Amino acid sequence: MLEIRVIGLGGIGCALVPPLARYLYYAGTACRLTLVDGDAFEQRNLPRQAFRAGGNKARVKAEELAQEFPGLSVRAVPEFVTTANAPDLIRSGDVVFLGVDNHRTRRVISDHCERLADILLISGGNEWTDGNVQVYRRQGGRDLSAPLTRFHPEIAAPGDASPAEASCDAAAAAGAPQLLFMNLTVASAMLNAFYAWQQGGLGYGEVYLDILAGRCQPVERRGARG
Repeated sequence: MLEIRVIGLGGIGCALVPPLARYLYYAGTACRLTLVDGDAFEQRNLPRQAFRAGGNKARVKAEELAQEFPGLSVRAVPEFVTTANAPDLIRSGDVVFLGVDNHRTRRVISDHCERLADILLISGGNEWTDGNVQVYRRQGGRDLSAPLTRFHPEIAAPGDASPAEASCDAAAAAGAPQLLFMNLTVASAMLNAFYAWQQGGLGYGEVYLDILAGRCQPVERRGARG
């Protein structure tokens, strides 16, 4: 059974999960959807995030999806991803949607995925009106596209801390303001990449997005170095 993991239930993850679950449910996809986030929903999140109740984001969203799509296998992991738990949370053959807002976690997950035989990692991030989606694929122990770190030095040498390392106050202070519309754009591009992969037509490794310029620019990111 295909394991699909969504890591990060903030602005991007919150926009991505409902249509993903609806698609999987009505397509009859044999899979398990795992939601991973150690954070709790707070009132300050309301402009960009929708939860029916307070509490851990992964648990609350998993309960919502289980009620809306009975029969869809959904589970929650109320943890932040670290180097210690990454091997348990992400395994060979998984599809991973990464919607975190810090480079430290992106580096941890990219490094771990480089050690797996098969993986599809789709990572999204954004500023106020622009952003990008990176796609990292490995098959049979070989890179088909570049890991998150290769063309992004800010991920290769992150200057921030992961939520697991930072205090709640520090994490809140470090977070840059984001626009709901940009979160939706990135989430949609991530889902498009997943669908293209399902259909055997995923030919790019990164997409740059700018909603003011109306830009959606795919870029090929070859797996082989050099």
